[in-house]
Amino acid sequence: MKFFLDTANLEELRKGADWGIVDGVTTNPSLIAKEGIPIEDQIRRICAIVDGDISAEVVATKYEEMVGEARQLARLHKNVVVKVPLTRDGIKTTAQLSKEGIRFNVTLCFSAGQAILAAKAGATYVSPFVGRLDDIAQDGMELIRQICTIYKNYGFGTQVLAASLRSPLHVAQAALAGAHVGTLPFKVLDQLFNHPLTDKGLDQFLKDYAKAFQETAAR
Repeated sequence: MKFFLDTANLEELRKGADWGIVDGVTTNPSLIAKEGIPIEDQIRRICAIVDGDISAEVVATKYEEMVGEARQLARLHKNVVVKVPLTRDGIKTTAQLSKEGIRFNVTLCFSAGQAILAAKAGATYVSPFVGRLDDIAQDGMELIRQICTIYKNYGFGTQVLAASLRSPLHVAQAALAGAHVGTLPFKVLDQLFNHPLTDKGLDQFLKDYAKAFQETAAR
């Protein structure tokens, strides 16, 4: 499973990229707004840090405006994947511009039926939101399993990008469900490293090593 960082913060992206395990980035208007920098400028900076697919989302809601904005975003960098909402206008934009070679991440997917629409429109990625479904007492991870099965049944090339992953457990469950990509906040990526037995084992290894060589030096 590929790891995408779900952030527009350059410091977080540099830290994640330095570990050598980040395959791409997803952003949205909320994340861009938090950084206070115009989207085109920030996307260019992100592309300079992470060499992988970078999702940049349109803010237009109507087809004609979406088409113009999507083309503009796609021109920023070869790694840009244009992100559009799973609406009628978003699907129409995806179907039209994917024929021109523009890649799309169709976001805010909350049902298997919606995911089929994204695949039929030629989306590169579809983003089902796990955590937000869990918030309303639905099984977000079951949606990941359903979409993966449907895509496999019909040979759809669209990749399932599990979004709204809020914990290391979510990440592991998404991988078990067959998601091609998991996008996660920096905090969750950092938490994946943590296990008390790793810390305990490393501490014991170092103590044993130091003790052995202290005894050797004393002799």
